[in-house]
Formats: sequence, C-alpha cells, structure tokens
Amino acid sequence: MGKKEIISKIAMERMKILFGLAGKEFKEHPERSNRYVELSLKIGKRTNTPIPQKLKKNYCKKCGAYLKEGVNSKFRVNDGKMNVSCGECGAVKKISLTEKSARKIRGRKRKE
Repeated sequence: MGKKEIISKIAMERMKILFGLAGKEFKEHPERSNRYVELSLKIGKRTNTPIPQKLKKNYCKKCGAYLKEGVNSKFRVNDGKMNVSCGECGAVKKISLTEKSARKIRGRKRKE
C-alpha cells in the first residue's frame, strides 16, 4: 500500500468520525456540528479524498450546515430522486436513488 492510499484511508476514517460527532452533538450544539462538517470538508480537500456517498446527504453544500432530518432539513422522494432541502439557507440538493433504495425510503415510517 502506497503513501497516498494510507493518507486517503486515514482521511476517510477521520471524516467518518467527525460526521459521527456532528450527529451526536447536533441536539445541544448545532454550531459545533457545523464546525465538524467544516473540518471534515477541509480534510477531504487537503488530502484530495472525496466525501463518502453516505455522508454527502448529511450536509448542505451551499452553506456547510449539518443536516438533521426533520429538524433543519426536509427529505422528499420523487421519481427515483431524493430532494434534500436545507432549512438554514433554502438550497435544494437532488440525489439519484436506485429503485430498491427509493422503495425502502418510501416505506419507512415517519419519526414523530
């Protein structure tokens, strides 16, 4: 394994850790969650490592806010695409879904 692969692997681990911390801290300290997202994006840029696909839907690309479903964002499924609306800046991000994942999301019960 080369040096670049090792750096990329470490960066990926750190990004996942930071997003995990952002999720835990969001309820009490939303500004801290936004900072964790900012740090994660900075690590990705510095090491030229892409953000994992699972984590991309958890932040707003426009304002950098951590998105929590039902609190500061809306997730809607239409025609095989998931629309994620940011509650902070109003930006809408469209994410393509496979038919299997679209059915899974539609069948999910809403949190109340």
